[in-house]
Amino acid sequence: MFSNPLETVSEVVETSPAVSDSVAYTTCYMCACRCGIKVHLKDGKIRYIEGNRNHPVNKGVLCAKGSAGIMQHYSPARLTKPLKRVGPRGSGEFQEIEWEEALSTAAQWLGDVRKTDPRKLAFFTGRDQSQSLTGWWASQFGTPNHAAHGGFCSVNMAAAGLYTIGGSFWEFGEPDWEHTEYFMMFGVAEDHDSNPIKMGLGTIKTRGAKFVSVNPVKTGYSAIADEWVGIRPGTDGLFVMALMHELLKARRVDLDYLVRYTNAPWLVIQDPGAADHGLFARDAEGAPLCFDKKAGALANAMTAEVAPALVGEHTLADGRKAVPAFQLLYDRYTADEYAPDAVAERCGLDADRIRRIAAELAHAAFEKEVVIDQPWTDWAGRRHEKMIGRPVAMHAMRGISAHSNGFHTCRALHLLQLLLGSIDAPGGFRYKPPFPRPVPPPLKPAGKAGQIEPGKPMAGPPLGFPTSPEDLLVEADGTPRRIDKAYSWDAPVAAHGMMHMVIQNAWAGDPYPIDVLFMYMANMSWNSSMNSAGTMKMLTDKDPETGEYKIPKIIYSDAYASEMVSYADLILPDTTYLERWDCISLLDRPICDADGAADSIRQPVVQPDRDVRPFQDALIEIGVRLGLPGLTKDDGTAKYPGGYPDYLANHERAPGVGPLAGFRGVDGTKEGKGEPNPDQLQRYVDNQCFWRHEFAPSERYFKHANKEYLEKAVSLGLIGAANPIIHQIYSEPLQTFRLAAEGHGPVVPPEHHRERVKTYFDPLPFWYAPFEGEMLDEQDSFPMHAITQRPAAMYHSWGSMNAWLRQIHGLNRLYMSRQRATEMGIGEDDWVHVTSHHGRIKAQVQLMEGVNPDTVWTWNAIGKLKGAWGLDPKAPEANKGFLLNHLISELLPPKGGGYRYANADPVTGQAAWYDLRVRIERAEADAPGSEAEPRFAPLPKPPGGKAGPGTLRYGAKIKGEAAE
Repeated sequence: MFSNPLETVSEVVETSPAVSDSVAYTTCYMCACRCGIKVHLKDGKIRYIEGNRNHPVNKGVLCAKGSAGIMQHYSPARLTKPLKRVGPRGSGEFQEIEWEEALSTAAQWLGDVRKTDPRKLAFFTGRDQSQSLTGWWASQFGTPNHAAHGGFCSVNMAAAGLYTIGGSFWEFGEPDWEHTEYFMMFGVAEDHDSNPIKMGLGTIKTRGAKFVSVNPVKTGYSAIADEWVGIRPGTDGLFVMALMHELLKARRVDLDYLVRYTNAPWLVIQDPGAADHGLFARDAEGAPLCFDKKAGALANAMTAEVAPALVGEHTLADGRKAVPAFQLLYDRYTADEYAPDAVAERCGLDADRIRRIAAELAHAAFEKEVVIDQPWTDWAGRRHEKMIGRPVAMHAMRGISAHSNGFHTCRALHLLQLLLGSIDAPGGFRYKPPFPRPVPPPLKPAGKAGQIEPGKPMAGPPLGFPTSPEDLLVEADGTPRRIDKAYSWDAPVAAHGMMHMVIQNAWAGDPYPIDVLFMYMANMSWNSSMNSAGTMKMLTDKDPETGEYKIPKIIYSDAYASEMVSYADLILPDTTYLERWDCISLLDRPICDADGAADSIRQPVVQPDRDVRPFQDALIEIGVRLGLPGLTKDDGTAKYPGGYPDYLANHERAPGVGPLAGFRGVDGTKEGKGEPNPDQLQRYVDNQCFWRHEFAPSERYFKHANKEYLEKAVSLGLIGAANPIIHQIYSEPLQTFRLAAEGHGPVVPPEHHRERVKTYFDPLPFWYAPFEGEMLDEQDSFPMHAITQRPAAMYHSWGSMNAWLRQIHGLNRLYMSRQRATEMGIGEDDWVHVTSHHGRIKAQVQLMEGVNPDTVWTWNAIGKLKGAWGLDPKAPEANKGFLLNHLISELLPPKGGGYRYANADPVTGQAAWYDLRVRIERAEADAPGSEAEPRFAPLPKPPGGKAGPGTLRYGAKIKGEAAE
């Protein structure tokens, strides 16, 4: 039978087929963005993940990583049961054990340490988001040896901001996307705050604002910038100071802003050799002094009515001279050494281009002033009828932070914004709660000799913010008290610790040996360590006299079979992020935006199908077994018998302040501070797993000086008092360390540290060349810079096991300038040897135009060790993928006296990943199938490990189709 050709055929197409039988809300964990997600389930299996349109972070936007969370959850690399090492460390030979044996073993090892010397535990965590719990747990245990990954990520960015403006970039601030006219981005990759940044860039591109990206590599955000500034690595600070030079010379700075909100008018004592030289002159009550032009006399600089001088020399009551901090700033940056013509060649830029960008910044700030008709009241009670701002915004991240000159570079970037008057002003950089905080925050690190006793908690947190040498954690002779040497003369302002030095120092027994290394989600044997091959040897090295491992016991927790698993003795298998309760807390790294305070939770949307437990639950259970006072009642029973979710709802860090700020109080009606609410987690679940408090329009700008905001911040528990937060152009805490290096004060550095401290603890930012290049005896032998970039589709090593994301980045190449490669006789797809002063690798080249010609780069953490992450031994990541880590030494070459400092910033201890200098040489012709080098013995799959399918047909069973 034939159809009638004249008959209209209608076909029904189901445009929105049902993909699930239930939906659960939670928070993504595929990067540091913490987006809200809706997880679609069918027959108890994850079917689909989409963005939550109601969530304050992403407003429904979801990237490839977030969507691919399905493959993360069902990865063949998932660990399935607790493991005990039965072969040599590093062999990957394990035996499955029960949780009781695992927890008992961990408690015994840790208990033995706590009874004798708690410092013999080094407890360090990676890119987890439970640092408020883990840091508190370390204090309860009694060890100062705790930190997370910030020391090898971006502590320069955090510390420089906190010691200058009481906040920082990272996820703790954002540009005013709606009002900015000129946006500059420095060294930002696509893994931190990525979806909000992408949405924000869409906003400013639509509005016609100019976007300038400063980065040696033109990828990601830089590829869509209106102007790409392909700067030479490590010279960003020089470029920024040249911009300040031009603005100051042209007198295009916001003097009113500097007077109102910064310490620019504060008088600095000028008395070289004196114990208070370079400190602020103060009155009898300790208030800083300025010179009041109206009264023609010295005055309290914190008095609202004064008209302070910004320049000139003034006489103090004791006859000594003092000058305003601004005078010192002006003298430094108007010097010829920071003129565009003096810095251009070193930066790899044209001097006229630097002058043009400076002029554009000034034009945007002062000719395109933003006026919002919104009255507000400042800290002194003065009413302002409008909010007036300078629409220049900036954002920066690891690209400028991961250098040995990164702290001063980051400080300089904040000074540039302050000169323009754009910090938390309409159109500029805006704080996100819980910031701003006092500069620096008042918390001090604990761990001094009298603060640690066997079997007792430590008197304070392991991390904090030193303001003078008296706050350092050193012995009387200057020896560090922490295993990573944080808060010592090696790195006095190591606000995030120095995780990258833990294994090296523990192996060397410097400053002392440890008994137990306990780590969570930190792939320290591979891509998270400098000198990866050397690190693997340290983890397996034995004392020739005793035959015991130099690091005696290693406990490790992870959800996946990473490279680090094989180097541990006891494995506590974690869940995936879709199988557990978790919290993104205001005590840690919350999800706030500039217009509101917010936090969120993760809830288990599916139950584990393996014998695994959330690390947080395991940590709390171990704490109970150890009898940690914060986790047990007087009778020794568990204070939080329900584990981590019980802790989240009922723990109080201070009266009324807990891990979660929303739905507090017995009836859930209080915000910020309030009694514990036993129903709190359910209230979050009912609210799609987040809470947010919207600020009133009068509270949204000038938070550092806005009376209404400061009072609101106190009521929410964000700060302790509603006092103004003064931006510190001139950093007095840094000067106190300098004075100590000159021999002043009760705590002074050992002789071999003095010149270093005196040089680098300058209270005003200055530029110096990155250490590695300057310290090499044969600098010309390593003419190229080598850096990594984080791909938009990957978050460190996690992504390379993800079956969907691997299709985007299955291997990495060494990218270099086409022009420079041609000059060197290197062609597309050639293999090259990359050599540093420390090591050599072999990699395949890809040529491009969008890269600084003196720079080679590759994607971060793509290369894998064969056998790890559940990948097939033939996987490209394990054969042609490679790491630059093998080229980087964790120690600098020795200087006078033979002492070797960490390859890090001298102020904060930030790992200087991007100081790497190399030479490139074309390798001999290679046969097809050639592999990257170095090569290592493959790792076996851990017990319970499964091989991935040869062909991925995810969803076939759900759809009722046959699956391979």
